[in-house]
Parts: sequence; C-alpha cells; structure tokens
Amino acid sequence: MPPGEVIASYHDLWHVEQSFRMSKTDLRARPMFARTRDAIEAHLTIVFTALAISREIQNRTGLSLRRVLRTLKPLRSATVELNGVITTIPPALSADEQAILTALEDPAPRH
Repeated sequence: MPPGEVIASYHDLWHVEQSFRMSKTDLRARPMFARTRDAIEAHLTIVFTALAISREIQNRTGLSLRRVLRTLKPLRSATVELNGVITTIPPALSADEQAILTALEDPAPRH
C-alpha cells in the first residue's frame, strides 16, 4: 500500500472511533457476555444495525444523534376514550421537531 493511502486511511480512522463512541453513549450499547456463536452474532447484528440507522438519521437530518434524541424524546401522544370512541391525540410539534421528522420521512425511490 502506498504511503499516501496509508495516511489517508489513518485519517479516516476518526469515523470508526466516532462510531464506537456513539454506540457506547447515544445507543447505550454495553458488553454482552455471550458464549454461543449465535448469541454473539445476534448481538453484533443488533448493534451494527442500530449504528447504521443512527448514521442514516445523522445524514438525513444533518444533526448529531444526541441532538435528535434530545429533541424527540419528550414527544408523547395521548390516547383517550370518550363515550366508547378511542382517539389518539398527537403531540404539538415545534419547528425543530417537525423539521427532524420531515427529514426522516421515506426518501424518494432511487430507481
């Protein structure tokens, strides 16, 4: 491998370090003490899937995962039953919350 490519690869290492930091803090991934191959592979699949989804959220919103979680975490809807009619009342959204949710909507088809 040419020296320039080695240096470029080393500079990209921060992406990997950031992903591990994100998985430990924002995603709250913790060590799992599994003994079977299936359990270990299942755990890794879940963690890497969460990481991939987190990266997609960051790419679509332009915000850090921590910021998205802090903004959307307080949102709650209410389900009320009156006279046998069940109604779900969505939360009132701020402009920031609406912008995040709009960015997370299904993208246009790539075909």
